[in-house]
Amino acid sequence: MSTLVEQLIQTEAHKSVFESAVRQLPLPVCAAFGSSGSPQAVGFSNTARVLSTRDSDGVRAQFPQSVAASGNVVLTSAGPGSTRVQGKRVAVLFSGGPAAGGHNVVCGIKRVLGAGNTLFGVKAGPKGLLKGSLFEITDANVDFIINTGGFDFLGSDRTKIKSDEQFAQVRETCIKHNLDAIVVVGGDDSNTNAAVLAESLFTGVKADGSGVQVIGVPKTIDGDLQVGDLLAISFGFDTATRIYSEMVGNILQDTSSSLKYWHFVKLMGRSASHVALEVALQTKPAITLISEEIAARKESLASIIDRVAQVIVERSHKGMNYGVLLAPEGLIEFIPEMNAMIAELNDVLAHHVAEFAALADDAKPAFVGSRLSPDNANLLASLPHYIVNMLLAERDSHGNLQVSLIPTEQLLIDMAKQRVRELDPAVPFAAHSHFLGYEGRCGAPTLFDAAYTYNLGLTAGSLILDGRTGYMATITGLSSGGVPQAIPLAGLLNIERRHGKDEFVIEKALVKMDSPAMQYFVSRREAWAAGDLFTSPGPRQFWGPTTHQLPISVALNSGADALMFNIG
Repeated sequence: MSTLVEQLIQTEAHKSVFESAVRQLPLPVCAAFGSSGSPQAVGFSNTARVLSTRDSDGVRAQFPQSVAASGNVVLTSAGPGSTRVQGKRVAVLFSGGPAAGGHNVVCGIKRVLGAGNTLFGVKAGPKGLLKGSLFEITDANVDFIINTGGFDFLGSDRTKIKSDEQFAQVRETCIKHNLDAIVVVGGDDSNTNAAVLAESLFTGVKADGSGVQVIGVPKTIDGDLQVGDLLAISFGFDTATRIYSEMVGNILQDTSSSLKYWHFVKLMGRSASHVALEVALQTKPAITLISEEIAARKESLASIIDRVAQVIVERSHKGMNYGVLLAPEGLIEFIPEMNAMIAELNDVLAHHVAEFAALADDAKPAFVGSRLSPDNANLLASLPHYIVNMLLAERDSHGNLQVSLIPTEQLLIDMAKQRVRELDPAVPFAAHSHFLGYEGRCGAPTLFDAAYTYNLGLTAGSLILDGRTGYMATITGLSSGGVPQAIPLAGLLNIERRHGKDEFVIEKALVKMDSPAMQYFVSRREAWAAGDLFTSPGPRQFWGPTTHQLPISVALNSGADALMFNIG
């Protein structure tokens, strides 16, 4: 018998007791694929559903081959594939930030391709595709990574493939490795890139004049890649929100125990508030700010602070000098006057790059303020120095303000403290700030995300074997058995003005004010603010009563009768 020390050493390198057990967790699959262990590829047929956007004519002109081939028609599974395709060489890559379940996408693709085809992993995302950094994925790899979290098996990055030189590099990689297909696992920008790649690689890549297929898979913990009933949610969202909800539930339990602190929690969600809404539905805190609602109301920063302070004061008058506030990380860009100031600020910085860079840090606010309109200059000057410093910080690789680095939660605390003092000086207010972000991206996937991603991988692999290109894999009917389907990427594209020129993009899905999830939240939040109705949802389960639970917002928005998902 081994010693305890020997047993502990054996748990190193992703072999903890939990990791070893979760690899054996059985995964439900859609009936169309047969069994989980030896799934069969499905064929696809056209539905009667054609997708279009306001810019469909422009998309057709820019993506003529993709649109002609797909007709922008949604595909649905149509029984087993007619023939067993052999000899396909497929590459899969992760693009953008990590999300739980990515490894199961790879596992699903590998297993449905079977022994007669070859799957390659691309190291470090799109950048690795440009460099030709590929390796063959084995059955042993699949057995080791299945149901585990993170993107560490392949790695990822945020490179956008859009220049002629980059397209030439991708072609070289395809030729060098004799690739027949590429699977891009990513969010809205990455799937936009997949659409562009599908058109670019449609024909003329190989010696016989044929092309390389490109299939997308929807990933983002932000939940902002949705397509109505065709794509209820992107993968990774459920795991991330369950992790955040456990921590928020713990904090809520602490507030009613210590009886003296407010906790202001910033959550992931730059462009949409799906994460904040889901965590609120799971935990029922006193205050949750929804960015899209603030934009729709054209609510000022002062109005938001007054609303927050009123709740703090009213709870205090009931003897509750504690509570939790949730806010999405992108909140600051949705406040109308802040959004207007940031837009002008970005323009000033873009036109004075060299001058701005040469200045000492303490001289930068005055330099920028002198070039803003009076209203925006006054607003900038009214903000705490720690906010101003981040507003003036270097933009990210896409030219965006790095909102995750802006301590919005501290701004809310400082301004709420002042407003509470004005409303009632006798009200005690002590607060702590938190940012829950990276903690949720790489956890072991919930059973929902594990099953969802495995089936997405089976769908992507089946689309390749069926000879399709320019589609995004999806699973519909998540509470009624699951149906593999495919969304034409070109049918999702719109034209947006970015960095001074028109670009084709898949629009981010925002929280809709009339959605069932938002309506339910609105109907309950006053009660949550008035009393202690919070819940602690506990940890995500892999064996237990909440194992098969859907995200609450997904269940509400899809009209499900219960919270449990049903695949298979």
